[in-house]
Amino acid sequence: MSETPREALKRLAEARGTSLAALSAMLGRNLAYLQQYVGRGSPRRLAEDDRRMLAAFFGVDEKLLGGTASRETLIEVPWLAVEAAAGAGADAASEHRLRPQRFAPETLAAAGIAARTASIITARGDSMMPTILDGDRLVVDCGDRRLDRAGAIVVLRRDGDLLVKRAARSGDDVTIASDNSAYATLTVPASEVDVIGRVKLLLRGMG
Repeated sequence: MSETPREALKRLAEARGTSLAALSAMLGRNLAYLQQYVGRGSPRRLAEDDRRMLAAFFGVDEKLLGGTASRETLIEVPWLAVEAAAGAGADAASEHRLRPQRFAPETLAAAGIAARTASIITARGDSMMPTILDGDRLVVDCGDRRLDRAGAIVVLRRDGDLLVKRAARSGDDVTIASDNSAYATLTVPASEVDVIGRVKLLLRGMG
């Protein structure tokens, strides 16, 4: 008797040593999403985007997880007409969509990006050099807004400005740093900072 897509997913997760909760988070779903799918049969079938991402993550044919055919389908991530300043700040008020960028599903999965919560913006300025250059495009995972002591490159809003910075959380404060030593490091109350998402991929020379 052949295994069901639910059984296949459970087996693949156990073999990889990955929890269903962690896989749900990768998809941008609530942590119980795949546990309910495997254990309760709800939803009855995985959404197409979810199945594609999981198949790419495990390196298996989508058919194993309930797909109808093997195919290479690119995932579109919207490119927003928004510039985040690697410098003094940028106004995001005029946001609208430009043409999308297409990615192989395994590219997003490897970076831990949930396609439904991702967008692309353009960095302006030199404060994050040499890591991020003026004109680089950044894939931002808006479903991942964590700030911890280890820090991460994030897009954040402060005082109405949209910034791309290296930020870390310490108690009730957030440290906002630039990779360019010519720019000062700031420590501000966490209440003054709105994290938009983590930067997980950088696109350079791919306009």
